[in-house]
Parts: sequence; C-alpha cells; structure tokens
Amino acid sequence: MSFKSAISSRIAQYITSEGRVLQKRRAFERQRARRGEAHDVHYFHHVADPYAHLTLQVLADLQKTYAITLKIHLISAPPDCAVPEKEALAAYALVDANRLAGHYGLSGPGSVQPEAAQIALAEALVAAELEAGADIGKLLSISMNLWSAKELPASGATASQQAKAEGDALLSQYGHYLGATFYYGGEWYWGVDRLHYLEERLHELGLGPVTQHLPLHAPVSEMPEDTQIDLFLSFRSPYSYLTFERTFALADQAGVAVNIRPVLPMVMRGLPVPAAKRKYILADAAREARFHDVPFGRICDPLGKAIERGYSLLKFADENNRLKEFCGAFMSSVWSAGIDASTNKGLERILTSAGLDWDAARECVDNEDWRVQIEQNRQHMMQLGLWGVPSYGVGKVGIWGQDRLWALEDALSDLTADVQN
Repeated sequence: MSFKSAISSRIAQYITSEGRVLQKRRAFERQRARRGEAHDVHYFHHVADPYAHLTLQVLADLQKTYAITLKIHLISAPPDCAVPEKEALAAYALVDANRLAGHYGLSGPGSVQPEAAQIALAEALVAAELEAGADIGKLLSISMNLWSAKELPASGATASQQAKAEGDALLSQYGHYLGATFYYGGEWYWGVDRLHYLEERLHELGLGPVTQHLPLHAPVSEMPEDTQIDLFLSFRSPYSYLTFERTFALADQAGVAVNIRPVLPMVMRGLPVPAAKRKYILADAAREARFHDVPFGRICDPLGKAIERGYSLLKFADENNRLKEFCGAFMSSVWSAGIDASTNKGLERILTSAGLDWDAARECVDNEDWRVQIEQNRQHMMQLGLWGVPSYGVGKVGIWGQDRLWALEDALSDLTADVQN
C-alpha cells in the first residue's frame, strides 16, 4: 500500500468512526445551548416524491412525541446529476414506496405518478400552508389527495417558486439533494426507515422515548425447488459490502442459492455521483455498519484499476469454488482493512484470505474476458427495472437496497405461500 493510501484509509476511519460522530454531536449541542436555540429538526418535502408521502404520515407523531421544533421546507425535484436513470427511478420508487408503506403500516402512494399540473397545484397549496403555519394534518390531506388523484382545491393557493427556492437553498447549504429527509445537528435521516436513528438521538438528549421500531419477520422456509436469489453488487459499493454476508445468511436460512452478479460501479458506467451524494452515502453506510455490527471505515477506494483487477479474478475464484469467499474478502479488505487492491501485494492478501493461491491466480490478473459477463449482469439488472446496487432478483421481482432484505424475505415468503397453496 502506498503512503497516500495508508494515510487516506486512516483519515476515512477517523471520519466515519462513532467517536467522531459523538464528538460532533456534543459540539453541536454545546453551541445550540449557548445560543439559546430550540432542538430544531428540519424536514424537506418534495410533493412528487412517493417516499415523502410516507414521511408526512409520521410527522405528527414525531412532533407530539419529542420536545422538538419541527421546521418543514418545500423543495424542488432533485437535480438530474443526483438521480441517474430518472424515469426508471420514478417507476421503481412507486413500487418500493408501496412496499415500504405496507411494511410500516402506512398508506401507500398508489401506482400512478401525479400529473405535472397537479404537482404544481399541490406545491402551491403546500407553500400556502407553510406560510400560514404548517398544519401537518392539512399537509397530509394535500398529499393524500394528490396521490389518490383527487381534485385539489385551487382557492387560496399561491405561487410556490419562492418557497421552493428557499427550501432548495437550505437543503444545499446543509449538504443534501433529496426530499423525504430529516436534518438535525449535522446529520441526515432519509425516509421512514432511517427515522429510528433520529429518534434514538432525540431520546439520548432526553427529549422523548424511542417509539419507532423496525418490524420483525418470521423466518422463511419451504422454498420451491431451484429457487435462487440474484445478488447484483459492486466492489465499490459500501452497501454491497454491508449486505453481502447478511444476504447469504438469509439464503442459508431459506435453503436457496445465491447467484453473485457483479456490475461496474455507477461512475465507471458513466453515471454521475455528486459530492453531496458521496458524503451522505459514506456517513449512512458507516451508521448502518455500526447498527449491523459490520467492521467498516478503513477505506481504500477501489475505483478504477482495483475494480478491474478484482473483476479479472472472478472467473478464477468461481472455477476454484471460492467466488463467495473472494468477493467477501475483496469488499471487507477495501472497506474495513484499507487494503489497496490495485497492487499485487494487496490482491495477494485478498486472495490468501479467500483461500486462493496467488501464484496460480497471477496469470489471470488483468485479463479483459470478465467484461462480457459484467455487462450481461448489468443488462439483467436493468430488465428488473433496477440500475443501482446492491439489488436482488427473485424470479421477476426486483428489489434495491441493503436495507430491503425484509423485502427479499417477503418475496421468498410469497414463493413459500405458492408452494403451500
């Protein structure tokens, strides 16, 4: 490993550590207390975001349960650079938000994206309500009518451009790019499935009890014969690393096989990843790693050469029946051990920890044959309506995200129900 890589991995370890997070929290609370400010929780709302339809439904309980000041901001749609494959995202977000609503006992957005004219009218109504005092019940009524295609009242509506401009500016100032997000004291919480982190933080400050619990699922069993899970991942995705062992644990429990289908990272596929998005992903991945007790933080970014060299060894690992071990070792090495996988020394360490022989692998390194299979994996993922990783495929069902293993369980359980019926 180069000196630069070693220093960078140590810096990443410090930045993502729990100690650093707690240090920044204490500093924020000291400053807030000195200024005599309330516990301001900012919520950013994009009316055409189906996930925001879900978060609106929990705002009243959040405000009632905790001694906070909830500040609601109207924002615009995210910039194109932050949401590649915008049309695919819009279609998938509806499916996923309905799935998420069922998981948390909320009202889903339905199956149809609102029309532009209705979105503009809803924005105007929300802007007017925020100016009048931000009654959460009225905001929720607007959202319910919008997503159920009911007629929205035009009377009293005002232009929303200024409200959105102010919300967009604050969102950017604080360092995010999406709606359905909460911000408190330097940290972001996206959607209802990250809200438990905010609640835990507020509870630790003595502002109220923890009430948001993650739903539990019964183990899946009695799978149809030949059931398989397609796991689409990238060695450069921290979320792929976080879900890898948990996916195999679920598959072992259910008695199903996992097909590992690596794809190129988004950046290497020409899809942009803005700085704010990279920063949020790193902070969120570190938080999720602590939650799931997965080692994380000593990072040596494998973008570029390291990815290509790693992928050039996939066939070798598979032929030696160590594909799972190699993929796991590669990701744990670059995301938790700071190993530079672009070097021979780094690759040797990874292969050895995976139970593979470096001398036998040397002649396979840097071949280009892997690109065909990697592209086929990408095409298969796209056929499921997905483009990001980690993603899962069960038959024709596509699921995206390391925080959607419960949805993968549901998909497997649906197959179980088919067998039993």
